[in-house]
Amino acid sequence: MRYLFILLAFISVAATAQTPSENIIIITTDGLRWQELFKGMDTAIANNKKFNEGDSSYIFHNYWAENELDRRKKLMPFFWNNIEKIGQVYGNRAYKNEVDVANPHWFSYPGYSEIFTGYADPNINSNNYPANPHTTVLEYLQQQPRFRNKVAAFGAWNAFDRILNEKRSGIPVVSAFDTVAGNNLSPRQQLVNSMLKDSYKPWGDGECLDVFTHYAAMEHLKQNKPRVLFIGYGETDEWAHAGKYRSYLDAAWQVDTWLKELWEFLQSDPQYKNKTTVFFTTDHGRGDVKKTQWTSHGSTIAGANEIWFAAWGNGVKTKGEIKTAGHLFQEKFAQTFAASLGLQFKASHPIADSFWDLLTK
Repeated sequence: MRYLFILLAFISVAATAQTPSENIIIITTDGLRWQELFKGMDTAIANNKKFNEGDSSYIFHNYWAENELDRRKKLMPFFWNNIEKIGQVYGNRAYKNEVDVANPHWFSYPGYSEIFTGYADPNINSNNYPANPHTTVLEYLQQQPRFRNKVAAFGAWNAFDRILNEKRSGIPVVSAFDTVAGNNLSPRQQLVNSMLKDSYKPWGDGECLDVFTHYAAMEHLKQNKPRVLFIGYGETDEWAHAGKYRSYLDAAWQVDTWLKELWEFLQSDPQYKNKTTVFFTTDHGRGDVKKTQWTSHGSTIAGANEIWFAAWGNGVKTKGEIKTAGHLFQEKFAQTFAASLGLQFKASHPIADSFWDLLTK
């Protein structure tokens, strides 16, 4: 009888380990370099008057520490104080652990398309590219009975309407200055809509400030309880293009604060607690070989193909920072998202295979 109990316990543990997630949250922050994620602030950029917004003392006060590990914790405290306990992060090239885009263009629309379709189509070569001809994993999930009308996307950039092909997919994509629609909006949703309409537009109609994307997404999460949610932040890219390093670092710190808020909510809600996997990544890298090119990306900028990837929550083994040599590609993300839900993403275009097994073993 004793051996029977041991066997049953073993079977129970094995079954739990193999249980697919019931929900996934996919988060991106546009163009955040692996250098800052893993090493914290860069003194060469912070000391450059061209980039520090005339306030290097602010940057050093908030983000400087002698030790590299302490610096990255000052920039992204929630992430680095918890990733060792709850998940895994890939892409620290100091350990020859590499994550790269597979597309040849190294900028946003091709990157996001690769993330969500699992296909690095070289023909998708412009940020002004029309509605994505390929099926995204979000669209595929929307077609599955258990996820129908339980998929949503919120992004600061208006191109997400085209990248995720909102019209064809039937997924609500709230991007840039779109307001949340519905007959039974909560008071907070109504307030976010009103504030968004009256907000400052530093990048015109193309992109809103991240705060509006975040609060709209969080209210949708609380009110509508989606099974699949995408949140795409954009300020890390916009401030980098503007050469504003202080604002770029502040934007990364703010995303980290929102990750904490999101995770604490997920762990407090019965639908999501211990039933949800979170994925966190970026669409492209930025320059670093030439420090002045940190503001830029694209195929002519060395290092703009270099990205990172993190996952935590249900099913993900707690390995923390991966310090062994390895090489992952962005095109593998989409199938990995599907695999975490116990599904195989299928479409008429090529789809790279999953690395979900790598995260679970």
